[in-house]
Amino acid sequence: MSESLQPIYEEVLRRNAGELEFHQAVGEVFESLGRVVERNPHYLDESIVERLCEPERQIIFRVPWVDDAGVVQINRGFRVQYNSALGPYKGGLRFQPSVTLGTVKFLGFEQIFKNALTGLPIGGGKGGSDFDPKGKSDAEVMRFCQSFMTELYRHIGEYRDVPAGDVGVGPREIGYLFGQYKRITNQYESGVLTGKGVGWGGSRARPEATGYGTVFFTERMLAERGQDLDGTRVLVSGSGNVALYAIEKVHQLGGTVIATSDSSGVVYDSDGIDLDLLCEVKEVDRGRVSDYAERRGRSAEFRAGSSIWQLAASTRVDVALPCAIQNEIDEADARALVDGGVLAIAEGANMPSTPEALHVFQNSNVLFGPAKAVNAGGVATSALEMQQNASRDSWSFELTESKLEAIMAGIHERCARAAEEYGEPGNYVLGANVAGFTRVADAMLAMGVI
Repeated sequence: MSESLQPIYEEVLRRNAGELEFHQAVGEVFESLGRVVERNPHYLDESIVERLCEPERQIIFRVPWVDDAGVVQINRGFRVQYNSALGPYKGGLRFQPSVTLGTVKFLGFEQIFKNALTGLPIGGGKGGSDFDPKGKSDAEVMRFCQSFMTELYRHIGEYRDVPAGDVGVGPREIGYLFGQYKRITNQYESGVLTGKGVGWGGSRARPEATGYGTVFFTERMLAERGQDLDGTRVLVSGSGNVALYAIEKVHQLGGTVIATSDSSGVVYDSDGIDLDLLCEVKEVDRGRVSDYAERRGRSAEFRAGSSIWQLAASTRVDVALPCAIQNEIDEADARALVDGGVLAIAEGANMPSTPEALHVFQNSNVLFGPAKAVNAGGVATSALEMQQNASRDSWSFELTESKLEAIMAGIHERCARAAEEYGEPGNYVLGANVAGFTRVADAMLAMGVI
């Protein structure tokens, strides 16, 4: 890290004690910015870096709700409105027991750069709760969402802050949240939430967007070396929305996904993952990947508590797409992938690689796409949903997907161009951080000290 940035980073650590994921996200960006601030000292003179590390607003609130047994439950809600230099705050809501303020801040900080890379007029924010929708009835989820929105509604709006879904927040939760917002405000403000159902203001291709975008970016990286996905063997971690649609797009482009995972373990399928069966197990039956293995038969093997990335030590793996959760790839996993001859790693999840794993990837010859560039397809299509809401329009799936593919190509181009400009062609981590930072920083400078 540059000497000029080290004291700023130490102050971030002091002011945000104990928020380790946030520290990690800031440190990763700072490692790329040394040459930027040396070439552009006005970013330091105007305290742009310090201002960028401090959210514009942090909201924490109580969420009381009543379960089916009539017992009052209490959860904690969060919304971090991080930076609005480029547009209204934009970022998802995550409902998961592990969610803390530090989690939301790390996600919101990453969101600033991710949204900037899309080239669209959206700022960065994030939110969520330590509520766990797993195992809850629809009625319990509805009552929680209504209580959550009863506080959140006063802080959001299509020109202020536009939340979306994330881990634990899908179409069901978005529907309950939107219904409560509509009831409280007495207006049909479609653009206040994205990820809505297509029949009531949502965008076609939005569920697919993050997974598809991950694969589109991977395609672009491989093309830089004259390669493509046809015939590749691919690992995709996770089995939620991002992973399922990444698997779908890999198969459409001629690759074979040989393994996927959830929190219980890994399923390896020597014949390639049967996506229809996996969707039935995960989305219809709300089952586990162990259920997939049981129903798939002899070609599938379930490994409880195993790391999907270690498969690279025993079978050919060409591409790895981490699409599960932050810090899922540690140093040992990274070395297994690199030593196994993987061609490309693209982060479909938010910050899925530990700092140690990141250093392994960057010190090897593999193509590595960081999350803030790779998984920007979801928020980009959310912005397209906002466009459709504003014009009272609804686009076809094909039109929306073509716009998504063009946006991902633009993100790849911005990252590649910035990396080359700063002396490290092919370093997508550097390119993403530099391109995202400079766009936001220049807008902040133009608006003065606010």
